[in-house]
Amino acid sequence: DNISKTGGHLASNLGVVELTVAILKVFDVPEDKIVWDVGHQSYVYKILTGRKDKFWSLRSKGGLSGFPSPLESSYDAFIGGHSSTSVSAALGIQTAKKLSANKNKAIAVIGDGALSGGLAYEGLNNSGRSKSKMVVILNDNEMSISQNVGAMARYLSNLRNKPAYFSLKDKVFNFLKGSKLGRRFIRSIIRSKKALKELIYNNTVFEDMGFNYLGPVDGHNLPVLIRVLERAKTLNLPAFVHVKTIKGKGYEPAEKNPSGYHGVSCFDAEYGCENKEKKDFSYIFGKTLSLLAENDEDICAVSAAMADGTGLSGFSANFPKRFFDVGIAEQHAITFAAGLSAGGKKPVVALYSSFLQRAYDQLLHDVALENQHIVIGVDRAGITGEDGKTHQGIYDAAFLNTLPSFNVLAPASFKELEIMLKTALYDIDAPVVVRYPKGKEWGQTDFEEFKPYNYENNGGKILLVTYGRLYFNIKTAQRLLNEKGIECDILKLNKIKPLELPDKLNYEHIFFFEEGVRNGGIAESFASRFPCHIKCAEDIVFHGKVEELLKECGLDSDSVFEYVWSVINERENKA
Repeated sequence: DNISKTGGHLASNLGVVELTVAILKVFDVPEDKIVWDVGHQSYVYKILTGRKDKFWSLRSKGGLSGFPSPLESSYDAFIGGHSSTSVSAALGIQTAKKLSANKNKAIAVIGDGALSGGLAYEGLNNSGRSKSKMVVILNDNEMSISQNVGAMARYLSNLRNKPAYFSLKDKVFNFLKGSKLGRRFIRSIIRSKKALKELIYNNTVFEDMGFNYLGPVDGHNLPVLIRVLERAKTLNLPAFVHVKTIKGKGYEPAEKNPSGYHGVSCFDAEYGCENKEKKDFSYIFGKTLSLLAENDEDICAVSAAMADGTGLSGFSANFPKRFFDVGIAEQHAITFAAGLSAGGKKPVVALYSSFLQRAYDQLLHDVALENQHIVIGVDRAGITGEDGKTHQGIYDAAFLNTLPSFNVLAPASFKELEIMLKTALYDIDAPVVVRYPKGKEWGQTDFEEFKPYNYENNGGKILLVTYGRLYFNIKTAQRLLNEKGIECDILKLNKIKPLELPDKLNYEHIFFFEEGVRNGGIAESFASRFPCHIKCAEDIVFHGKVEELLKECGLDSDSVFEYVWSVINERENKA
């Protein structure tokens, strides 16, 4: 009911209610540290760890974060937001406890989708051979990992998860360890057990890594969950608990359409989310790419487990052989696209801004240094709102600015996105990023063909410079300043890297407004040629509505007006 009012991640949380209760029943939290992977499934955990009375403020400015946050509660052991990090973090925490002679546990809770990220396997590989006492809980909601086979799998799982089985197993092994013949018999048992499990489960990779595998376990059977977690808690080796859950459990619309209820806006809880098409930047990107692909068989699209979110679901349906969803593997997505380019294709990768940063080395090593012509649609560029500090797209312009060969285009409207995507594919023989914001367009522009900038020169003494959707806030501020007798010109950048600018800009004051960070950003590049006042995102941007966060950064139209007005008045007063 609360999420229907605030928006957020619904289906994933409905699937872990019993698992969360079992974790809190078995482990001594917060002394035992729970690390949620991504953390979008931690709402139940927040409610049960003292935040129930504040849950109404979820994802609101100044309220609870939609992800785990140690700044918010001592029960949150590690920051959440991005995928596949939990195992590595939990291993670090467990190792620190060992070095401090602390006997408490570190527990990683990771979803099957997050296992498609390479970092998860790096963590598992090191955790298994570490001989630490950490616990990894796999929340398998069957969205990525295939089902086990048949009744025998269920039978063995039920058998292995009974206390009598654990007790008998321990007694037999302790007895056999006492003699040379017994130890040989133990090795024979282990080999036979692994062979049988490989035949039935096909999951011995976790035991091969060094984990004691427990499961699969019914994630909605609370007594069984508690029993198995109690067993994992007693082990002196790393434990891997495989829990099977149903995403959206208990809410029929979410059970029928778990992907549609993964992340939701406000909706009517009684009737569910409206299944209507959203015409936003992601939709326009996907639609435009599909139209271009109809006449160009070399165009391929690459997604990292976000086909719906990036607007590529239509492309995947229309061109299945040219669509590649690589899972939560942004590094692989970029290098795979570079390979497609080297093979003569025209790859277009669609990634969220905050996830693109995971692939910086691939952008440099595999794309920029070889000048591979790939196109990257950077979705959710700029301030994104309620998902908070881990998802704000305010860093990509700065880190892309360091890369040789790259061109970066920044549309402000749907029409500009259409034109710039076509330009990126056919008019620039180099790697190209087209970055665009979340949501709908804020206005329309007179933009019929691509040019690196639009210079609205009306003879003013003040110049306002910006790019992307922020242009519309600047236009409103320009009108407010004009009403005060301050004539302003506007320079709207369409190509922000490399910068192509007028030869001369003679103004009393130049102001640059950027929906991104200062250090290394486009404003700093501009300022190296034309000294200017810079207003940007100076600090970490937390969660809230986009309009609230822009105001906090001084980038809404009223704040822009007040900033320019104050600078001009300060100079006049000094004069």
